[in-house]
Amino acid sequence: MLDISFSKAYLLCCVTLIFIQWTESKNAEYVTCGTVAKLYNIDLKVRLHSHDVKYGAGSGQQSVTGTDLSEDINSHWEIKAQTGKHCKRGEPIKCGSIIRFTHLTTKKNLHSHIFSSPLSGNQEVSAYGNDGEGDTGDHWYADCSGDYWERDDDIRLKHVDTGSYLMASSLSYGRPINGQREIAAVKNPGPFSTHWRVKEGIVFIKMNQITFEIISNEFCLHKKYKTVKQ
Repeated sequence: MLDISFSKAYLLCCVTLIFIQWTESKNAEYVTCGTVAKLYNIDLKVRLHSHDVKYGAGSGQQSVTGTDLSEDINSHWEIKAQTGKHCKRGEPIKCGSIIRFTHLTTKKNLHSHIFSSPLSGNQEVSAYGNDGEGDTGDHWYADCSGDYWERDDDIRLKHVDTGSYLMASSLSYGRPINGQREIAAVKNPGPFSTHWRVKEGIVFIKMNQITFEIISNEFCLHKKYKTVKQ
C-alpha cells in the first residue's frame, strides 16, 4: 500500500485543472489583475525573461531577454495596476489601460527608457525598481482590440513614457546568457516582432464573488512528490 503525501499546491492544482474543463464564465476568458504568467512572443516564439544579470552598457540595469525554454521559472511576471493605482485581483484588464509587469523572482518591473539596446540599437528594455516599486518608466498600455484583454488574443504592449512597443529581436546574446534573444522597444511596430500572448501561469477569476485560481499544467508537471511504501 502506498501512502501518497499530497501538498496543498498539488491538491489545488488537481481541483483547478478539473475546474478548467467545465468553466465557461465570462471572466475566465480574460487576463486579470493579479495574473502571474509568461508572456510569449508569437513571432519569434520566445518567452519574456529576466534574471540577475546586468547590462554591460546603456543603463546598466537588470537585463530582460527572450528565452525559448518553456519551463524556466525566471519567465513569470505578475500583472498589476500602474503606480499609485489599485486593481482588484480577478478584475479583467481593459484594453487601453495602463499596467505594470513585475518579475516574480527579482521583484523588478518591466521598464524602458531612452537608452540604446545592446544589440540592435533600438530602445532598451530592462527590469527596474525595488520590491515591485519603480517609476513611470514601468508603465505599459494594453494595446488590444476588444473591450478587455482576452486570454487567447495577441496583444501589443506600448510603453507609456516613450510611445514605443515591446518587441523581440532576432539577435541573440553570447555569454553569460548565451542564445537568449534581445528584447527591446520600437516606435513603429509594423515590421517587428511585437505580438505577445499570455502563456503558462496562474490566472485569477471571479465567479459569484469567489476567487478561483486557474493553474496551468506546468505547475503540476514540474513538482516532485514523495511516495512511501508501507
